Amino acid sequence: MSKDDKHHRHEHHLRRCCGCLGSCLLALVLIVAFAALVIYLALRPSKPSFYLQDLQLRRPISLGDPSLTASAQVTLASRNPNEHVGIFYKRLDVFVTYQNEAVTVPVSLPPQYQGHRDVTVWSPVLSAESVPVAGYVADALKQDVAAGFVALQVKVDGRVKWKVGSWVSGSYHLFVSCPAVLSAGYPGVVGGGGNNTVSSLKFAQPTGCSVEV
Repeated sequence: MSKDDKHHRHEHHLRRCCGCLGSCLLALVLIVAFAALVIYLALRPSKPSFYLQDLQLRRPISLGDPSLTASAQVTLASRNPNEHVGIFYKRLDVFVTYQNEAVTVPVSLPPQYQGHRDVTVWSPVLSAESVPVAGYVADALKQDVAAGFVALQVKVDGRVKWKVGSWVSGSYHLFVSCPAVLSAGYPGVVGGGGNNTVSSLKFAQPTGCSVEV
């Protein structure tokens, strides 16, 4: 047998070995992926539940100021209803809207892992400064404040992952919307002149939120 024949046989043998190794690795990956999919479908992870526990105006809205300068503290709770599935909150941005328009700057919450049946509570402070709001929206909000009744929405936009044992899923979009009603025990405007403020608005009651994943 010539040297060239030996070289070709060695090359052919090497290719067969590499091909077998590649096929084995691909089969292993497919088996693991299939097993993870079966586990995921069998466990059927439920989306988390969110509740708005409180919303406090830390600085009142000025009725005479053409811009919104209020700030608010939101207390938001999340519960993982799953017995065998953990939840990774990779990114959560919280903001407040009025008439479907953002009236506060989004605040990013720190990444969080939520274990089985665990409850997590956040209390971010949201500011309305430097938020471009249409003039008619700002006017309508201030009129509602003056009347002693304001309907807002606290919203959360983010990404989540599911964790089953050591397996972690891909990233999913999370969107949460929580109704927040502020009202006064009695209509009250304090102060004087053209820069009156309303400071008697209180959060009505804790509310459940709609959650989309």
